[in-house]
Amino acid sequence: MQIGHFSAADEHYMQLALQLAQNGRYSTKPNPAVGCVLVKDGQIVGQGWHHKAGMPHAERVALAEAGSQAQGATAYVTLEPCSHHGRTPPCADGLVEAQVTRVVVAMEDPNPLVAGQGIERLQQAGIDVAVGLFENEARALNPGFIKMMEQKRPYVRVKMASSLDGRTAMANGESQWITGEAARLEVHRMRAMSGAIVTGIGTVLADNPGLNVRLPADVLAELQLDEVSAQPIRVVLDPHLSLPLDAKMLGLPGRTIVMTSKETVERNAALAETMMAQGIELVAVAADEDRLDIEAVLHYLGQEEQVREVLVESGAIVAGAFMQSGFVDELHCFIAPVLMGNMAKPMFVLPGVDSMNDKIQLQIESVTPFGEDVRLILKPKKA
Repeated sequence: MQIGHFSAADEHYMQLALQLAQNGRYSTKPNPAVGCVLVKDGQIVGQGWHHKAGMPHAERVALAEAGSQAQGATAYVTLEPCSHHGRTPPCADGLVEAQVTRVVVAMEDPNPLVAGQGIERLQQAGIDVAVGLFENEARALNPGFIKMMEQKRPYVRVKMASSLDGRTAMANGESQWITGEAARLEVHRMRAMSGAIVTGIGTVLADNPGLNVRLPADVLAELQLDEVSAQPIRVVLDPHLSLPLDAKMLGLPGRTIVMTSKETVERNAALAETMMAQGIELVAVAADEDRLDIEAVLHYLGQEEQVREVLVESGAIVAGAFMQSGFVDELHCFIAPVLMGNMAKPMFVLPGVDSMNDKIQLQIESVTPFGEDVRLILKPKKA
């Protein structure tokens, strides 16, 4: 296995493979987005990307396009070719059968079912394998998939929209709209990228949100989605089963899961049965009095629902709890150039943060304008 010795041509074709993989960034969940380019005698003979779980992987798509020209070609793949039988046959076997002579891999697959076995399969067949070209860029394609494989939990983003003075709603609850149309459109793209949106019952009772993806048809097509496939699972943290049975989200396409505690379900058995009869999915997780355990929430979503990326859209209490949990990977703050005053509602409730020693430290990853607003993406310095 060759590591770290790549030509300018290698870099060019791997960049193309990374661009192809981006096409599936929204549509492949829970699978990773992957791109592949086949090159022979300096010419691209096949290329492809993974469109959707259950459909052919990127390597198989590229091989089908190349046909017999794949023999003697070099394959550039953004993720190690799979070596196990799932819903599709192993891509490593496909490359061997096509008689490619070299495979350049951006990164090894952290999935324990692969984890170097695809590379080993290629090498056993006498194929030259080089690994590590643009690995950081390849990892950035699939943060949720990698987080699940390496740490057994989803990648978590907390999204907040606020005024310049850090307020999310007026004292009377009025909040529409703090940010402009461009920022709100980006939030819907974030929802479409996510496997689940988590909110608190307080937000549902105050705002009655839909928490669904509302994007124009042309944007959905660009993301390889339709109105149904774009919808993430809506998750309401509801310790006391207070969700109104006529909540807006319950009448929208997609699933709604209400997470509560086992004790609450037992105390309110008749109500729980009524909710389930109306199609509401109830899930009991660990809780401490009236606070559900965030780690248990994430564990359920990752292990039972195959959710790779979670978006938290909530009020100050739930957002603060996530920020203090240590499980947040990114904080997305959409900030509008307005001031709402000290009587308005804050972004976070952070009990116990009483001195400078208690502060939660973040580092700015990017600052991007959206219309008149700006988005800050920050990462906690300690998780």
